[in-house]
Amino acid sequence: MSFKDHFSAHAGAYHEARPTYPEALYDWLAAQVRMRDLAWDAGCGNGQASVALARRFARVHASDPSATQIANAETCANIDYRVEPAEACSLGDAGADLATVAQALHWFDHARYYAEVRRVLKPGGVIAAWSYADCSVAPAVDAAKNRLYVDLTGPYWPPERRFIDEGYRTLPFPFDEIATPAFDMQVEWTLAQFLAYLRSWSATQRYLKATGLDPVAIVEPEIAAAWGDPAQSRCVRWEFHLRVGRA
Repeated sequence: MSFKDHFSAHAGAYHEARPTYPEALYDWLAAQVRMRDLAWDAGCGNGQASVALARRFARVHASDPSATQIANAETCANIDYRVEPAEACSLGDAGADLATVAQALHWFDHARYYAEVRRVLKPGGVIAAWSYADCSVAPAVDAAKNRLYVDLTGPYWPPERRFIDEGYRTLPFPFDEIATPAFDMQVEWTLAQFLAYLRSWSATQRYLKATGLDPVAIVEPEIAAAWGDPAQSRCVRWEFHLRVGRA
């Protein structure tokens, strides 16, 4: 099965530039399952969520259809990385306690993936899917970032991006939904780290490929002027969305 690959070409930069998810999220998810024997992290990308889950579960099966992303993933003794689509998991039946998808559910064939979730999870197992949408720093920085997000790279975002902007609420989710607490997703970044994140956007890379121009460079002077001391860390916050259900 082919898959929409928007990240393999810049997997290394993606690995270095992406923000981390809240540790409190993983603690809460671990508390929702009866056992912590096995977690399946589908669409694992560089393994960020997989590594966090590995600190809480005996084993983690981390899968992604991109061999390049898997090659850039952080290794861990109790993580089994597999190059395979979420819709065709190599795990056996009814063995996983938790199935997670971090920032990837919008790419999946939902009917086929959900069928795999029901097959792989133990009875009463939990599925959790989360995403983060737009970020904010400060009004002047945000104004320049929004010009990049909307005016420059807007036409280069894949259509599935709308599911993220809609907080995954418009995606099918045929499970007994569990109410979730709010989680804060934020990091302290320097200007260079923030610009690296903007360059890791799939739309930024598609703009660059189509035009030969780096769209971040166009807004960089405006962002830098608004940021001030480039070595000064600023708080970058994201809109964080989570859906959790029991199979």
